[in-house]
Amino acid sequence: MVGIPGGHFTMGSDHGLSDEGPAHTVELPAFLIDRVPVTNARFAEFLNARGWRDANGRRYYDIDDGDARIHRHNGRFNADTGFGDHAVNESSWLGALEYCRSKGKRLPTEAEWERAARGALGREFPWGDETPSARHARFAFGWNETAPVGTYPVGATPEGIFDLAGNVHEWTSSLYRPYPCRPDDGREVPDPDVPGERVTRGGGHDSPAEELRAAWRGDGVSRNPRAGHRNIGFRCAKNIPGA
Repeated sequence: MVGIPGGHFTMGSDHGLSDEGPAHTVELPAFLIDRVPVTNARFAEFLNARGWRDANGRRYYDIDDGDARIHRHNGRFNADTGFGDHAVNESSWLGALEYCRSKGKRLPTEAEWERAARGALGREFPWGDETPSARHARFAFGWNETAPVGTYPVGATPEGIFDLAGNVHEWTSSLYRPYPCRPDDGREVPDPDVPGERVTRGGGHDSPAEELRAAWRGDGVSRNPRAGHRNIGFRCAKNIPGA
């Protein structure tokens, strides 16, 4: 994991889509965030330990979806050949939440995700302000054409966080609500029965360059938290004691 210092940063943008504004100041304590997204191989281990549904029948993973890259053979879940090191897709929001909890972690809030991607000074993209290219991220590819995590080091943040742009959109803990973002306004309710979409960030392998901006909130992406999606994955975060 990579440590992100606490402090103020400017969240959102007054020059992007309507749901990105207004730009506003948010203060966060220091936190940790995974260096790369969770892979199919790691999520298969979780499914073998927990199963693909919880006690109430809610799905952790859409095992019957044609875009899934994890399948069950002889009673065990395994990543499909050649996809073990690719970012997991088809995980529901609950599956992402419970995976992180199983590791003693949690999903990042939308504000934490943006802080990690933009830095304290407000980068346009995770790597800086340079226009996205094929060197920076996996984007503008075809259906389900993901890449192994960490494939694009040029697109990493200066702090060494990979794949915050492209490859797969990423679940956050936050309900999709208008700005300004306040952690005490009800958007941070970690309950899968609370109705509403959950924010995804970062853009996917099939996104245009515009969706790779660090302030982009996932406009137009299907974010039904009860289901998995072909182009949504996740990474985990963690509190820093005393921060």
